[in-house]
Amino acid sequence: MKKIFCLIILCAYYERNVLAAEAGMPQLDPAYWPSQAFWLIVIFSLIYILISKIFIPKIKSNLDLREDKIRKDLEEAKMLKEESEKKLKKYNSLIQAGKIEVKKIIADGREKLNNDIQQKRREIEEKIEKETKSAEKEIINFKKNSINKISSISEEVASNLVKDIFGESPNASSVKATISQIVKDSKI
Repeated sequence: MKKIFCLIILCAYYERNVLAAEAGMPQLDPAYWPSQAFWLIVIFSLIYILISKIFIPKIKSNLDLREDKIRKDLEEAKMLKEESEKKLKKYNSLIQAGKIEVKKIIADGREKLNNDIQQKRREIEEKIEKETKSAEKEIINFKKNSINKISSISEEVASNLVKDIFGESPNASSVKATISQIVKDSKI
């Protein structure tokens, strides 16, 4: 690079009319070519230096920053994806455990309810059985009392009928024996 600058300066030094202009198109006049070459080299060298030393490093650093940011974002996205998958698995396992727990609670509740129903049924059946036995005893007692009452009423009615029909009072023991025999035969 230094050599090129030295060459350009040297050419410019030897050429007197480098910056002079003549009539017509100076770029086609060979006398102006060294000055044109000089300015061409200077301008392109400046542009090259500006691009290579200022613009390209800035662009490269921006590209590197973007690449780093993209890489970090991708890594973070991957990490978040893995974390979300772990949470999803945990969520699904909690859902499954919850379903199992609910089924167990429902089964326990059904079993307890069935046991309670069976217990209540047994209690009610026992009460019904006690009431039935009590009612049967009452019926038996009523039957015995009614038989005795029927017997006494029958004896009275029979005695009154015989007295009304025949005009005399029948023997109370024979009326009683006859009615007892009739009651036994009828099995009331």
